[in-house]
Amino acid sequence: MYRQFYGAMMHICLRYSSNEQDATEILNNGFLKVFTRLDQYDPMRASLSTWIRNIMVHAAIDFLRAKHTSSQQTSFGEMEEEPAIESGVILKMNADELLELIRQLPATTQLVFNLHTVEGYSHPEIAAMLSITDSTSRWHLSEARKKLKQSIMNLQR
Repeated sequence: MYRQFYGAMMHICLRYSSNEQDATEILNNGFLKVFTRLDQYDPMRASLSTWIRNIMVHAAIDFLRAKHTSSQQTSFGEMEEEPAIESGVILKMNADELLELIRQLPATTQLVFNLHTVEGYSHPEIAAMLSITDSTSRWHLSEARKKLKQSIMNLQR
């Protein structure tokens, strides 16, 4: 059971990092926060695994903020309509291949994609967590989808 839990937490960290070394650092930082804040855990608010998962996500955000201290300004051009992806291509991909494509996204774009698509946070929640505007969060999600779509289309060829 421990291995399964550890693997699930590592999988979360891998989603938010660009390589395994960074994921391991996020995992270690996350568990350090878990152990130092164990007295703050309230079983009436969430299960222990949910509480730890939330800490891992925030550890990833903290790690990426520290790693990318320089703020990047992004110009918001008009979004173009992308051609559709053949569903057979996606069905042939395994989870590791898809994870690798996600990990190739720029850090903030990857972070917003994971927070919205995987973790289920809303754009206002993401904006508050990352100190960005709602529209910037929406742009990053759109950019992630566009880049992922382009990467998948490149696999079709």
